[in-house]
Amino acid sequence: MARRSLLFSPGDRPEMMRKGPGSGADVVILDLEDAVAPDRKAEAREAVAEVLSDPEFDPDCEVCVRVNADPTVADEDARVALSGNPVDSVMLPKAESAEDAETLAEILVERGVDAPLLAICESAAGVLHAEAIAAVDPVDALAFGAEDFSADVGATRTAEGTEVLYAREHVVLAASAAGIDAIDTLHTDIEDTEGLAEETAFVLELGYDGKICIHPSQVPVVNEAFTPTGERIEWARRVLDAAEEADQEGRGVFRVEGEMVDAPLIGQAEQVRERARAADAWD
Repeated sequence: MARRSLLFSPGDRPEMMRKGPGSGADVVILDLEDAVAPDRKAEAREAVAEVLSDPEFDPDCEVCVRVNADPTVADEDARVALSGNPVDSVMLPKAESAEDAETLAEILVERGVDAPLLAICESAAGVLHAEAIAAVDPVDALAFGAEDFSADVGATRTAEGTEVLYAREHVVLAASAAGIDAIDTLHTDIEDTEGLAEETAFVLELGYDGKICIHPSQVPVVNEAFTPTGERIEWARRVLDAAEEADQEGRGVFRVEGEMVDAPLIGQAEQVRERARAADAWD
């Protein structure tokens, strides 16, 4: 399943968690970490458990729960909110080493939770160790958190994003090397749909597979940016049709309307197909 848009919903707001799937997001994240005040953590765990265990909560999207970074707190998150309840993935915030991901994976196994990890690199250490984090077997996606990263290194956030460009590229490279999804940071200005669309188009060019959303209104903007154009879809169809024919004939390299096509371009066409299918634009 594609992960174009990942929408956060506060774990102590049951009505928002239930409405999340209606936004059209590919992934709904029930947040037990930053979106919940310290004195409401226990209440949030119970609320997330109630939503997940409700038979009427059966969304047609990936359901993820973001636990807390501290292993002791994460264990309590897993015990109360996740154990015995259906969940598609678990998000690890503030991942700074492979050991962080391995520790959470062990906690989930002990609590009987069978779900892949989405790890967020949002500090200098996290970005520098992104390759090791991505290589941990249960990690299925790597996300970049620009706001916490900037605070950690003392950078000043700008509209251009030059101060986080290296980190952004480092995370997407680490995810690509591990063959997992790369998820870009949030766009903090909810009203700035034009800026969000431009930023999403930019990170798509960098190689990202999806982007974090903090409001339902951001979801359609992100989904549209990650949905291939009709022209791009038709190109992918031609390449994949020709690839199937070439494979039957034992040819690894072939031409499509004058363009030399080999494995890398076939991979691009397959990615276009996946994103188009996520948008119901591939029949």
